[in-house]
Amino acid sequence: MSGTSMDGVDVALITTDGRSVSDFGPFRTYDYSDADREIVKSALDAARTVDNRDERPAPLALAEKLITDRHVEAIEQFITDFALRRQEIEAVGFHGQTVFHDPARALTIQIGDGQAMADRLGMAVVWDFRAADMAAGGQGAPLAPVFHRALAEKAGLASPSAFLNIGGVANMTWIGQDGDLVAFDCGPGNALIDDWMQANHAGRYDRDGTVARKGADPDSDRLETLLDDDYFRRPPPKSLDRDHFSIPGLAAMSVSDGARLLTRFSAESIARSERLLPAPPEIWVATGGGRRNAFMMELLKQALGGRLVSAEECGFDGDAIEAQAFAYLAARHLENLPLTFPGTTGIGQNATGGRLTRPKCKP
Repeated sequence: MSGTSMDGVDVALITTDGRSVSDFGPFRTYDYSDADREIVKSALDAARTVDNRDERPAPLALAEKLITDRHVEAIEQFITDFALRRQEIEAVGFHGQTVFHDPARALTIQIGDGQAMADRLGMAVVWDFRAADMAAGGQGAPLAPVFHRALAEKAGLASPSAFLNIGGVANMTWIGQDGDLVAFDCGPGNALIDDWMQANHAGRYDRDGTVARKGADPDSDRLETLLDDDYFRRPPPKSLDRDHFSIPGLAAMSVSDGARLLTRFSAESIARSERLLPAPPEIWVATGGGRRNAFMMELLKQALGGRLVSAEECGFDGDAIEAQAFAYLAARHLENLPLTFPGTTGIGQNATGGRLTRPKCKP
């Protein structure tokens, strides 16, 4: 998995039949270099000029090769690092890197060459997870909810429960007493904060929220103006591109004041998403990099009445869940089980997805 924060490649091993998870194996992140990130960021701009998901103008083609290379290298290193037996790995779930996502145009672009990966690894690869859902009228995101349901069952969480993934974009999964799923992108997660920090040469991200904590609280009218975006009024299911939001006047703010505004914006948009759920969750489980932002977590705990816990408090590795989810989705593809549902992407009926690619036979 390589998410919208563009930190690196997350690799996880799980044992599953695509229904329940019987064992969690090791997990590791392999960081992108600064040069790698610049290549991927250039692909974000190039992708906005594309009308067909298969088009690869030069910046996208370069980034696609890079993403494929880095994922192959990460998996090879992972196998070495944990002394794994390659023949025991049934498949690799390969998400690729999302560089554009607009359900209104029925267009989603994840770069990464699944066939090249399969050939180089000599392993089966399941990839291109979003396209079938969007072709059938769904949002194409989020995809992790069915895995969140498996985790809730494994942990014996009270119902209803919710999983909150704070990545570049924040998304949540609501799991009802009968296993019904409602899922959607809540709003911004880390992306706006990360971009602000980098633009001001203040680091790649706001570690622990220390910069935002030093800032002055934004004027309530200014925060409400941001939260008045039409996206927040739309009912779920719905999904976001990481660059959907623009923040007027941000450039005139100090680094700490800007970081605080953006952190408050992310936290408040997440908390308000509860209004769109069938019933308030008994517990919110936080995953993703944003759970390490202590200031954001404090804001969320206060807004959610103390019902927020970290994935670790439930016995999970919050950094690993997104990568584990795509391993799980690969297993579901192999078992011909649905990946997306009306309550998660808005598709008309439960649907399978992804493509299975096996190594080409050598002559």
